[in-house]
Amino acid sequence: MRLAGKIAIVTGAASGFGRGIAETFAAEGAKVAVVDIDAKRAGEAAASIGAGAISISADVSRKADVDAMIAATVKAFGGLDILVNNAGTTHKNQSLMTVSEEEFDRIYAVNVKSIYLTTLAAVPELEKRGGGSIINTASTAGVRPRPGLTWYNGSKGAVITLTKSMAAELAPKNIRVNAINPVIGETGMLEQFMGAADTPENRAKFLAGIPLGRMSKPQDIANAALFLADPASSFVTGVAIEVDGGRCI
Repeated sequence: MRLAGKIAIVTGAASGFGRGIAETFAAEGAKVAVVDIDAKRAGEAAASIGAGAISISADVSRKADVDAMIAATVKAFGGLDILVNNAGTTHKNQSLMTVSEEEFDRIYAVNVKSIYLTTLAAVPELEKRGGGSIINTASTAGVRPRPGLTWYNGSKGAVITLTKSMAAELAPKNIRVNAINPVIGETGMLEQFMGAADTPENRAKFLAGIPLGRMSKPQDIANAALFLADPASSFVTGVAIEVDGGRCI
C-alpha cells in the first residue's frame, strides 16, 4: 500500500473531489480525517470508508475550527503526515460586476484564507513527523482564466502562487507543497461553474475546449493527489499539476 502508516486530513471531503481523495488515500492504507462543513455528509463519507476514517465538522475559514480539526486528528491517530486543502467555493458564472461583496469575501475566505490557517496549525505537527506533504486544490482557472468567473479565478491564482512560495519556504523542514489544477468536473458545483443548467447542450460547450473530450472526475483528481502524497514523489515540490484533459495546452 502506497500510504501505509500515513495520517491524512482532507478538507471538503464529504463529496466530489475531496471524497474521492479521502477514499483513495484510505484504500492505500492511510488513516484519514474526513473534514467538511456539512457534518452529516462528512459522517456518512467516513462511515463508508470504515475504521480507518473519522469525520470532523469544520469551517476552514475559521481559526478555531481549523485548530480543532488538527487537534482532533492528532488525538485520534497520533500525528499528521498529509494535509489536503481541498475545500473550496465559487460564485455562479456571471458578470464580474454582479458578484456580491458577501460572495467575494466568502470565496477568498474559503479558497485562500483557509490555506493560511491550516498551514499555521498543521506545520508544527508535520515537523514532529519529520516532514510531510501539503496538497492544495487549485484550478485551471488560475492558469487560463475565462470570463464569468473572474473573482473565483483570482482566488485560484492565489492558491497556485501560495503553493510555490510555501514550497520554497517549507522545504528546509522537509515539507513538500504542491497543487492540483482540475478542469471543470462532475461535482456538485458543476452548474455554478457553467452558469447554466447541466444539459447535454451546455456540457458540449465546455467539452469543446477539452482535447480529451470529457470533464474531470473525482478519481482523476484523487490519482494526482495520491502521487503527490506518496513518498515516491519525495523530490517533487512547488508544482501545480494540470489534471485537465489538455485544457491548458
